Amino acid sequence: MYLELNNIKKSFGEGENKTEVLKGISFTVQKGDICVLLGPSGSGKSTLLNIIGGIETADSGTISINGNIVGNMNEKALTAYRRSHLGYVFQSYNLIPNLSVKENIEVGAYLSDNPLDLNDLIKTLGLWEHRHKTPSQLSGGQQQRTSIGRAIIKNPEILLCDEPTGALDSKTSMEILRLIEAVNRKYKSSVVMVTHNEDISKMADQIIRMRDGQIRHNDMNANRIPASELEL
Repeated sequence: MYLELNNIKKSFGEGENKTEVLKGISFTVQKGDICVLLGPSGSGKSTLLNIIGGIETADSGTISINGNIVGNMNEKALTAYRRSHLGYVFQSYNLIPNLSVKENIEVGAYLSDNPLDLNDLIKTLGLWEHRHKTPSQLSGGQQQRTSIGRAIIKNPEILLCDEPTGALDSKTSMEILRLIEAVNRKYKSSVVMVTHNEDISKMADQIIRMRDGQIRHNDMNANRIPASELEL
């Protein structure tokens, strides 16, 4: 297995105010698959994604990516690992306002020893005619595409997406999901995507349903449909 989580637990607060957010999460993801973490707000999805990405640390349990146990790394090694192996796409775009589309994406390339071809990626993203525009000149969907480009240019082994369509209308959401699917197929990045939208899960190879910090179901999707056929 490529990504393996074993009994991940996480709490916030202390004493009477202590809240268990993750209550022993275990699952595996195959290389190159799209895995959706599905569940309502408060189910622990985003916390789990942040722990996979090394943004937060688990109280206990282990995560291994391609045989490397993330928890065994010191801060320097963890920073290097995040830079080299992981790409992040958030609901907020976090673009640098005075840089162009091309320059914003290029920022990600500086973090990699093996970046993708910049011009080819911009064309894949459908941003070629917008490459010299700044974020304020772009639509929400174009900004999210730029955000995805910045994450993907690093050629990451795993792309972590936290509600990537949460701030977008249904038409633009469809475009973004088709793009994530295309990137997954073209560059073979594994994708772990957080969503509360049942329809989005239909495009995934694996669907992990979470509630109250626990996995309720972990299913391989035998009837996976293309993102272009989703009804959002």
